[in-house]
Amino acid sequence: MLLRPPGATGGAAEGPRCASILPLRVAGLRYAAGGQKILRGVDFTIAAGLPTLVVGPNGAGKSVLLRLLHGLLVPQAGRVAWAAPPEEARRRQAMVFQRPVMLRRSALANVAYPLALAGLPRTERAARARAALARVGLAHLAERPARRLSGGEQQRLALARAAALAPEVLFLDEPTANLDPAATRAVEAIVRDIAAAGTKVVMTSHDLAQARRLAGDVLFLHRGRVVEHAPAERFFAAPRAPEAAAFLRGELLA
Repeated sequence: MLLRPPGATGGAAEGPRCASILPLRVAGLRYAAGGQKILRGVDFTIAAGLPTLVVGPNGAGKSVLLRLLHGLLVPQAGRVAWAAPPEEARRRQAMVFQRPVMLRRSALANVAYPLALAGLPRTERAARARAALARVGLAHLAERPARRLSGGEQQRLALARAAALAPEVLFLDEPTANLDPAATRAVEAIVRDIAAAGTKVVMTSHDLAQARRLAGDVLFLHRGRVVEHAPAERFFAAPRAPEAAAFLRGELLA
């Protein structure tokens, strides 16, 4: 989670602010766990613009990749290079997980808490938290305990909590994997809104129809490698990698 929204002040001097933390350049990225190679030398660049959808079969390394990009895991080889100093890059990104953790407090307090950590005045963070809840259609549930919300409502709350800090980059790990169709549509609408407001969304999904609806470009992973990275229109119409073509046909990949 971001510690400070873009432009906020407080704490030690940060030095000159970069215009953007993008592009994000990844080179030779490797990661293994339990003796298993998960990522095997990954290279790609992510630029500002429409959402980047990371797709691929189960076990391809999608979730691990997002955690490495967000700094939750440390690469064992290779590098993740932002167009800004690491500390600034960390402040200007956020991540929402497939199963978000809800604090034992109200929906409103869940959104306000990271704003308090960011050092915003009480009046400003209250107003911003309420605006974020309204943005995701949860204003009427502001005082309800977050853990009593439905799965779809909790996911929307997690998006509100991240979006309230106005991150430049937002990582989403399978945000609709456990949701019904109506809740999925609601989350997709929020993702579109966040992207339209200028946040770069990088999102994993197992749902190819969803990827078609949301993606500006597609990053296809197979067996820990980036097999194809292409604009969404071309990827879905004429994938160049045989593995990507087979995946789009619904075939099981070895």
